[in-house]
Amino acid sequence: MKISVVTAFPALYEPFMATSLLKKAQATGLISCDIQSLFSFVAPKERIDAPPYGYGAGMLIRPEVIERAVTAQEERHGKAFKVFFSPHGVKITQPLLVTLAAQIAEQGHLMVLPARYEGMDARVEEEYADAIVSVGDYVLMGGDLPAMIFLEGILRLMPGIVGKESSVTHDSFSGPYVDYPSYTEPLVWQDKEVPAVLRSGDHGAVDAWRHAQAVERTVFYHFDWLRSSELTDVQKKEAEARIPAHYAALMHSDVLVSAAKTVGTTSVTSLDIHDIARSARTYGIKEYYIVTPLSDQQRVVQKLLDFWHDGPGRPYNPNRFEAVSQVTVQDSLDAVCARIKAQTGLEPIIIVTSAVKTDHQHVITYADQEQVWAHKRPVLFLFGTGRGLAPHIIERADYLLVPLEGLTEFNHLSVRSAAAIIFDRWLGLQPRK
Repeated sequence: MKISVVTAFPALYEPFMATSLLKKAQATGLISCDIQSLFSFVAPKERIDAPPYGYGAGMLIRPEVIERAVTAQEERHGKAFKVFFSPHGVKITQPLLVTLAAQIAEQGHLMVLPARYEGMDARVEEEYADAIVSVGDYVLMGGDLPAMIFLEGILRLMPGIVGKESSVTHDSFSGPYVDYPSYTEPLVWQDKEVPAVLRSGDHGAVDAWRHAQAVERTVFYHFDWLRSSELTDVQKKEAEARIPAHYAALMHSDVLVSAAKTVGTTSVTSLDIHDIARSARTYGIKEYYIVTPLSDQQRVVQKLLDFWHDGPGRPYNPNRFEAVSQVTVQDSLDAVCARIKAQTGLEPIIIVTSAVKTDHQHVITYADQEQVWAHKRPVLFLFGTGRGLAPHIIERADYLLVPLEGLTEFNHLSVRSAAAIIFDRWLGLQPRK
């Protein structure tokens, strides 16, 4: 494998390529590296950069300089797979590295072209780039560190560079789970002892412990990675078993019932019962509560539930029965919390929702599962009817989710639609290639 590095700062790469496994790979002939300065492709005292057209700070690397560099390196080493680095590029993930590694190995020549200053003329990427990648949603002073990260990620996938193949195939992000924790001597350090199972000599027990730890780590600290992976049925069950129990309550009490923000009660609708129950069952919500203090409304709800629980609804539509069997009617939020505590032994973390931006000391997004699940307590979603939850309910909650919004000014989802979207954004699988 031939590697061309074309950079404004070649000295950065000399110690990098002369260290550890990369040095060994060059010594054994697995790779050869040709580091070239962009300044070698211009005349003495000629600049490699120029100010951008229009206005704005900074300088851009001139396109004809890159053209000369690409031409020269491909004449020396053959047609190259050319990689550029930019914040607008595709974010590097392990699956992306695996895909690119196969393409690069087939080409036999990898050329990395890190930018500096304000970047490169956009026409260069359009003309030459086989891939444009990013190391994350932040900006560095240049593309050289991203280029080194990319090179390490790609080269460790090349056969023979890493000694043990299992070190690569079993790494974090090679599958849906990150790696398990590892320990070495001493046995006790800072009053922390190496887990006994790792000293047991029972390889089966060690493997089971490591797998369980990997699943636990992934669920609590890398849930977005987990949900983006293609999961087997077994892996789905493993993840579901470790996610804190989630519950949902539709509030028909303690809600706003007028434009004047009067607090009152609303009537129950059968559509809300059926549709939210089906969404709740789909996303693993343990129970769904209809909350109303009105005895006549409670009787109406219970009659509907009885039809599905014990009446003719069960054989008529088994799927609907399965969903509705998780619904109960409660007379207050306190009753809901008491029921959850009776089942789990813990007070629930309460998350409220609102269609409008509302003040709260703990506002969270749909990427904040780690923050909520760190409490290791059940989670209760509260949905409001009427004109939304009363202020005292919102103040009581531990967290407030940001409102659901599109790009338009219209924002009037039904509570049924909102519940389905919120469950999906919080707990749903979102596989990506």
